[in-house]
Amino acid sequence: MEAVIESFKNLKMDLTIPDNGLLIAYISIWIMAIVPIYIGSFLSLKETKSESMSMSDAYTFPIIGSVFLFGLYLCFKFFDKDLINLILSYYFLLIGAFAMTNVLSSLFKYVLVGSSGNGKNKKQKEVKPLISFKIPTIKFITDAKDVKIDIYEIVSFIIAAGFSLWYIKTKHWIANNIFGLTFSIQGISFISLSEYSVGVMLLVGLFFYDIFWVFGTDVMVTVAKSFDAPIKLLFPKDIFADVYQFSMLGLGDIVLPGIFIALLLRFDRHIHQESKSKGPMKKTYFNSTLIAYALGLFTTIFVMHTFKAAQPALLYLVPFCVGSSMIVSAFKGQFKKLLWSNLDPTDKTVQTKKTN
Repeated sequence: MEAVIESFKNLKMDLTIPDNGLLIAYISIWIMAIVPIYIGSFLSLKETKSESMSMSDAYTFPIIGSVFLFGLYLCFKFFDKDLINLILSYYFLLIGAFAMTNVLSSLFKYVLVGSSGNGKNKKQKEVKPLISFKIPTIKFITDAKDVKIDIYEIVSFIIAAGFSLWYIKTKHWIANNIFGLTFSIQGISFISLSEYSVGVMLLVGLFFYDIFWVFGTDVMVTVAKSFDAPIKLLFPKDIFADVYQFSMLGLGDIVLPGIFIALLLRFDRHIHQESKSKGPMKKTYFNSTLIAYALGLFTTIFVMHTFKAAQPALLYLVPFCVGSSMIVSAFKGQFKKLLWSNLDPTDKTVQTKKTN
């Protein structure tokens, strides 16, 4: 804790207005962080099987994250950085190719295939698979699965493979960002929080995690600068410079608040279904928390620019996001309902816990 306090004392203010190049970088990073949260949140409304985070997961997540982060720090310190980055780059590109395939195929089907029906009966038209086969049960590894691949998934995979080759050969920052955005969208749509209290516990734990690893040690900054894989968004501080210096934002600062914001969109849907309103769904909690996230990220960038030092983004994002949702629920008299509702996206009927 003393190291954290000392780091605050050493900060020096600089109130100069950023030049045009740096301002463009800040705005670009800001927009790129908000867009995947918006898209991923709506994709999370689909009633498909996803990874749901429990309260025990929320408790242990900062601990597991700390072990992983410090492990990477030690690897970069004692082993060949180029070899570690090569291994991790291929690993993340493999995952990224499948994430991009999923996102692109969903986009193609939405735009080119469309939906059938109206209102509550509106469903996406089915696309006939070109390839279908069954994966048999492999003990301790996987259950039997029917695999169906359609033309949109094939085309999407070809595009994703092309981007993978481009990134491996050039390490271009635009290719990095494309993978980063698809990672973020996929993460927010796939990982779900079933309860508001789980989301709050997760963000509060990460609030202290981020402060310690950024202000208390050089671990977070060292890993972020050394890790040459698409796990962060980049934008040149001067896009016309011969040698780029980048502004960056870790994907964790997008995905983790993003799954919390997606939870609030599902709560908006729960309120709408409960009211049996025939009008469009009011997205009060989602919109207010997304705006709060945008303001929190703006604050992060402002403080980072003012003090010329790396900032733990969750230090600002967590109070904005959690505080906004609590204020809205208190104003609407729905705090208990928000706290006790089970918002698992795989449940067609959302349950509310009974309290004594």
